[in-house]
Formats: sequence, C-alpha cells, structure tokens
Amino acid sequence: MSVTPARRTAYAVLRRVFEHDAYADRALTGEAKRADLDPRERSFAMQLAFGAVQRRGTLDHLIATFAQRPVERLDPPLRAALRLGLFQLAYLDGVAAHAAVTESVELVKPDAPHGAGLVNAVLRRGATEAAGLLAALDDTTPQGAALKHSVPTWLAELWFAERGADEARALLEAINRPAEAALRANTLLTTPAALIAGGVPARLGEEPPESLVLRGPWDVAGSAEWRDGAVFPQSRASQLVARTLAPEPGERVLDLCAAPGGKTTHLGALMENRGEILAVEVHEGRAKALERTSAQAGATIVGVEIADAAAFEADRPFDRVLVDPPCSGLGTLQSRPDLRWRVTPERIAKLAVLQREILAAGARALRPGGTLVYSVCTISKAESDGVLADAAGLGLELEDTRETLPYRDGTDGFHIARLRRVSG
Repeated sequence: MSVTPARRTAYAVLRRVFEHDAYADRALTGEAKRADLDPRERSFAMQLAFGAVQRRGTLDHLIATFAQRPVERLDPPLRAALRLGLFQLAYLDGVAAHAAVTESVELVKPDAPHGAGLVNAVLRRGATEAAGLLAALDDTTPQGAALKHSVPTWLAELWFAERGADEARALLEAINRPAEAALRANTLLTTPAALIAGGVPARLGEEPPESLVLRGPWDVAGSAEWRDGAVFPQSRASQLVARTLAPEPGERVLDLCAAPGGKTTHLGALMENRGEILAVEVHEGRAKALERTSAQAGATIVGVEIADAAAFEADRPFDRVLVDPPCSGLGTLQSRPDLRWRVTPERIAKLAVLQREILAAGARALRPGGTLVYSVCTISKAESDGVLADAAGLGLELEDTRETLPYRDGTDGFHIARLRRVSG
C-alpha cells in the first residue's frame, strides 16, 4: 500500500525531532520542501507531526499499555510510527482508522521490518481502546494533568502553583490546540484590507489594527507578499509589543535582542520610517539576516549593531527602548511543539538572570522620562514579575502591564510591561 506524502513527511519529522534533536518547525520546512507538498498536504503533515510531538507523553502512555513494554525499549522507527498512528486514532476526527493503521505499518517496514507486526497489533488495539483510556485520565492533580495534557510534570506543577488548578488546566488544554496563524501587514507598504482584497485568505485581526488571521492554509514564505515585504508571520500577541512601546516618528529607539526582526520592522512602520532605530543582535549571522529583513520591509531607519545586549552601553540616550530578551517561550507551546520537552526549571532560572542584566542595560540607555517596554513570550512568573521586581532599583517606574493567554485571547502567551525612566 502506498503512503500519502503528508504521512511520510510527518514520520520523517518525528524521527528528526526525537532521534536527532531537530526543531519541529525547521524539520517540517525541510521535509515538506523535499517532498514538494502542496499547501493542503503541508497543512495535514504539520497537523500530524506537531500533534504527535506535542502529545508524546500521553501517546507513550498508550503505547506502553498496548505494547506491554516500556517505550524506551522500542526501536526509534517503531516509536515514530506508533506515535504517528496513535495520534491519528486518538485525537483526529475524520481520519479513517484503516488508513492510520496500514500506512503507519508501511512507513516502518523499510526501517524496521521486524517491527511491522508489533506496530500493526498496537495500532489495532488503539483503534478500539485508545478513546477509553484517554477518557479515564484525570487532571485534578498536577501529575495527572501532566499525563493527560502531555507536558513534563514540573511544568504542570509550576502552573498549578502559580495560577491555581482551574487556570492551569485551561492553559494545558489550550497548548495542544492548533495555533492561530496570524500575519502583520507592513503598513509602510500596504494595509490589511488591501492584502485581503489582493487574495490573502485572511480576516482582519482587530487588535492590533495591522493584524490578519489566516482562514486556511497559505504558503506565506512562498508568496509574493512575503517576497515584497508586505506581510510578516507574527502572532497578534507579539504585535502588541511594538504597539505598547508606541514610538513616534522622528524619535530615537533602541531594540535590544532584535533578531529575527518582526518587532523591529513593526517599530519602523509605526514610526513611518522617520527617526532612528538601533537594533542590537549578538550573533553575526542573525544580525545580517536582520539587515535583510529590514531592507525587505522598507525600514531604512533601522541600523544593526552586533553587540551583547546585556553589556550594551549607549553613546547617547534613547527616547524609547524595547527589551525583548531570550526567554523560555512557554507562551508559544502551540506553535513550537517540541519546546515543552526542551525547557527545564534550571533553564528558566538561568534565563531570568540574563533577563535582569538586559533590563538593566536597557534602563541605562533610556533618557529620563523615556519609555521602556519589557516583553517575554512566556507566562513564567520568574521571567516576568520576578525580573520586574528590580525595576525601581534601575530607576524605572512601572506604568502598565498586560498579559495575553492562549486559552483566553486565542494568541501566544506574552507578558508585556511598560515602564518610565524616573531617575538618571
């Protein structure tokens, strides 16, 4: 039996993620290009691959139950085929069970022919028993919630402790749903209405006003709109960051940790390409890409400096500063499916130290009375409230904060704080 290109692509992505530590989004891009998938096939491949990566914890529980052995004892190709097949059987409506079973068996035959019988047996059990096992899972405790919603136990414990059981469960349910596909219209070149009139399959995002939300599959990277710099993939939450800084045309603005450039070019658009933006990026390759992105967007006021944001010293003060430091990304788990398996509590603690250093650098560069925005795409208290607890000691006064949450706002989880420099 032949295997559909979408399933073959998803299987390859799973193997690259779990055997070679590849990032799921990058692996999907490469495999989809190799297979020359059309937009609908690519969309299905992404649904399969991202879903199976996200649900790995729960899927491995099902596999261990049906196979009656620890998942770690199975060969990697078997694990990939079983995760892919069981994800379809357990979580996708409208997928024929026989196709999920037989194509998963066919996928594993070239890589582990001796395991094809096991894959067939486990998936046939899954077709009739998976729903009952999932229904029996209980998320009233952090441990149970971690298994039911497929996250590391420490993450469920953190959200239960910081947000309470009800909000933690709402978050855990939301992070396994497909992410909203949002775009930002580059108002230096076009408008949201003009993009829709020109054929972009989207609706107006309402907030912020330059946002669009795709109605269906669309190859952004392959579009003329992307090549012309008219549109950028960017979540609505991320777009709120530049809006919160609210730079005026003619001002001098500092963007620390600027790559890949979505917020930088948004600042340029809000400033009507008048004034000065200094974009700081520590990695030379990312800095060069940022220069290309700014040129593509027509944001000629952007200048890029290769420097360590934490040690940055300004030659003269800036009117506004954006501090958007590296973070755990726990607000982006819908669109970054493998991230939940990469982040650790130790990593969050190290990031919080770095975030404080970059915030201090931003405060030093800001003129008295100027505005600083601190933003992180996470909902970890250590990286938001914990970092901002040092603000007064840096001469900063907190004016406003905003938090977006996936289950409530339908977009990424962000913590955005606006502060004012009150002392020299």
